[in-house]
Amino acid sequence: MPLVDLDVPILEEELPADAERLIREADRRIAEFQNERCLPAFVASDFVGAYRILRNLSEGVLIRGRRFCEWGSGFGVVTALAAMLEFEACGIEVEGILVEEARRLADDFGLPVEFAHGSFVPPGAEERVYARGTYSWLTTEGDYAYDELGLEPADMDVIFAYPWPDEEAVVGVLFEHYAGPGAVLATFHGGSDFRLRRKVARRNGRGGSRNSR
Repeated sequence: MPLVDLDVPILEEELPADAERLIREADRRIAEFQNERCLPAFVASDFVGAYRILRNLSEGVLIRGRRFCEWGSGFGVVTALAAMLEFEACGIEVEGILVEEARRLADDFGLPVEFAHGSFVPPGAEERVYARGTYSWLTTEGDYAYDELGLEPADMDVIFAYPWPDEEAVVGVLFEHYAGPGAVLATFHGGSDFRLRRKVARRNGRGGSRNSR
């Protein structure tokens, strides 16, 4: 099933006060964390831009449902913002210390989110991952995260990721193969560059859809 780019205008409106407070506090904690620890694989996303993307999706007809997952959730800020927009939000993060920070942030703001410690690469996807090359930080170890969540990638309606440049292609491959038809992939690529793609069903010769799994 191919991925189709979505052209979604993002309005630069002011954020609600609760989202602004969350982002401000997250920025403070992230700066403090990075002053105290060296974790090169962690780079913060554009939280304001991510919120606007998710708000646009939440208010429109582009999504099939409200189950959200962040692949590589870091401090969990985008996952928390998704929860503020009434998504059923969860995140997957391979660095245990970041999972702890994400849970603390969400708890402090009273947000109903769940974070799993492990890799967002689904079980059995190792061959697909390494067929695309080698990576600076992406790992297939810890593929128990979906068991911890009690979910599969196909259950997610919206997946958000901020991939490193050498991970961009494989994130698309994993989404195309494992996400369900109609799911949306939102990715951040630095600066103000966001990309939205939907997995669409390709019709077979008898007019039915063909599942990729």
